[in-house]
Amino acid sequence: MSNKRIRRRLAQEAARLIFIREETQYGRAKRKAARLLTAVPLEPIQLPCNREIRGRLRMLEQANAETREKMLLHPLTACPPDCIRSASDRFRRYELLLMPLEHVVEPLEEHPEGDVLYHSLQVFELSRRSLPYDEEFLLAALLHDVGKAIDRRDHIAAGLAALGETISPRTAWFIEHHVEAAALRNGTLGVRVRRRLETEADFEELMLLADCDRRGRMVGMPVPDVPEALLYIRQLAEACEEGGR
Repeated sequence: MSNKRIRRRLAQEAARLIFIREETQYGRAKRKAARLLTAVPLEPIQLPCNREIRGRLRMLEQANAETREKMLLHPLTACPPDCIRSASDRFRRYELLLMPLEHVVEPLEEHPEGDVLYHSLQVFELSRRSLPYDEEFLLAALLHDVGKAIDRRDHIAAGLAALGETISPRTAWFIEHHVEAAALRNGTLGVRVRRRLETEADFEELMLLADCDRRGRMVGMPVPDVPEALLYIRQLAEACEEGGR
């Protein structure tokens, strides 16, 4: 990943920490962001400056204000009834597919965090810290393992079949290739497949998903519950629809 992209991600995370009042000082926020998002120590020159963090913080404050305003104005009333029903149906399907994961447990040596639902919520939360406004990417992060409650032998095919056309082709692509991305991170992916993935426009985002998948195995990590995670994604979708009108 380029140094410029790393700085953007660190600035975004540092701004988020200040926004949620987990940190109050820019220096502490950027150092904590570096510990959360990178696996190796960074030199001070590699960290974002205060101006970069302030810019990201203004974006978060603006987005929060816009979301609150839309909630007060009841934006769903602007959608046709079919639009509302369709959105409700697909998010209800996501919830029904996610909830059984609470009873699916992975090997402890690979997943010390416990059940697959907790893992999925960790992956979503880590992904949200990196790309908080990418609805399709966040949906893939949340739903990437839903097939494990259906068919453990081929959870990707099972999950994609269950999700059907409720997800976009881009979200489906992330889910379809997240295991290959993990293999690439582990150095076990074949050269031909690696080269094919590297030509894709969303290759960096796919590898970010693999990183979040790997890191989303912590014991005791605070995560949103399923309704909260789905509400966040739904609000992104509604904001996008509003902007497209």
